[in-house]
Amino acid sequence: MAYKISEECINCGSCESECPSEAISEKDNFRWIDPAKCADCGTCVDACPSDAISEA
Repeated sequence: MAYKISEECINCGSCESECPSEAISEKDNFRWIDPAKCADCGTCVDACPSDAISEA
């Protein structure tokens, strides 16, 4: 199951730089996780300083 980014996101980019699957990108000044690329590893959750990422 892929992860999702909530409105708590501060758009810092920490999650994107840590994602080994390159599943996270910026869209309309907000980070987004592509569920087709997400490897469900949880690395982004640990990297997020605002606790904005959770399982979808």
